[in-house]
Amino acid sequence: MTPLLLLLLAPLGALERPGVEYKIYQFPANQIPRIDGKADDWAMVPQAYNIGIDQLKETVKGLGFKFDKKDLDVNVKVGWVKGLNRLYFLYEAYDDYWDFRRADRHNDIFEVVVDGDLSGGPLIAGMHPNTGIDKGDAFFNFHGVHAQNYHIFTPAPDRDWVFVWGAQPWLKRLPYANAAYQYNFRHGESGKLTLEFFITPFDYAPYDGPSRAVESQLTENKIIGLSWAVLDYDNVDAKDYDGFWNLSHKTTMFGNASDLVAFRLMPLEQRKALQAAWSFRVIDMNRRLVAFQDESEGRVERWLWTFGDGATSTEQHPQHVYKEAGEYVITLEVEGPQGKSRWTKVRDVVLR
Repeated sequence: MTPLLLLLLAPLGALERPGVEYKIYQFPANQIPRIDGKADDWAMVPQAYNIGIDQLKETVKGLGFKFDKKDLDVNVKVGWVKGLNRLYFLYEAYDDYWDFRRADRHNDIFEVVVDGDLSGGPLIAGMHPNTGIDKGDAFFNFHGVHAQNYHIFTPAPDRDWVFVWGAQPWLKRLPYANAAYQYNFRHGESGKLTLEFFITPFDYAPYDGPSRAVESQLTENKIIGLSWAVLDYDNVDAKDYDGFWNLSHKTTMFGNASDLVAFRLMPLEQRKALQAAWSFRVIDMNRRLVAFQDESEGRVERWLWTFGDGATSTEQHPQHVYKEAGEYVITLEVEGPQGKSRWTKVRDVVLR
């Protein structure tokens, strides 16, 4: 089968959820995400690239699509950079009970499986099509060789950040992978975790190291197989997880590359020379004090904020006190050598 025909057929029948195709954002070469556990590098990524928990199905405990964001809420974005065979991930998750006290695999986990060349088929020893093969041969010469499974611990305060399922522990080290976390909770508590990492998919990843390995070549418009699952443990003494929430909607995605989902490596998006953008933070709800942050792209010489209550500001990063509770519509208009741009958020700022 020619590569072109394989590319065309992949989302239709070679992967799970035929007709579904997700997008991988292309970062400009001068804006490669820093692996520091912060989400600011990802502000440029359009919301259309976000994959939330509403796209996941629980397939082990029988929960289906009955998710509760008060219990677990996850959002994932995937990126790439032309010329680098890396997949970048931003994983943001809220959990009402983060489980990471034990030193074994009993841990809240973000499990990622990637097949960079759509080779398809089983990728773990227990699913080897030849049932008579020696178990050692199946593990060392087959498991994780043509597609890879990463069990990422969320979080991993006192251990390696990931368990690479196979005989290739070198995959989790630089220059092939790296990760960083940001969180302020302890075991058993609730809270938000931000995980930023990159991995390198391999068409051939042998057990004896990278010298004979073959990286998957990532190019514009190429489709790869990719899926993930969130293993949610809510009790350190429980024998098993409470949910296996996965993007494939098929449990065996953990060990069969044909059960992954189609992801397309997108071309670089056309960007405006000047684009207004901003964020905000409520500093003091009792005083209704809000800090606004200009995040515009391009050369800006003038700013005009309209706060939705009749007040305005020409500062770049103003603070504003609202006299009354309410839901406000705020606009930032910027001006520079390339023209003007404005950005409005409707009722994002809600004060009581």
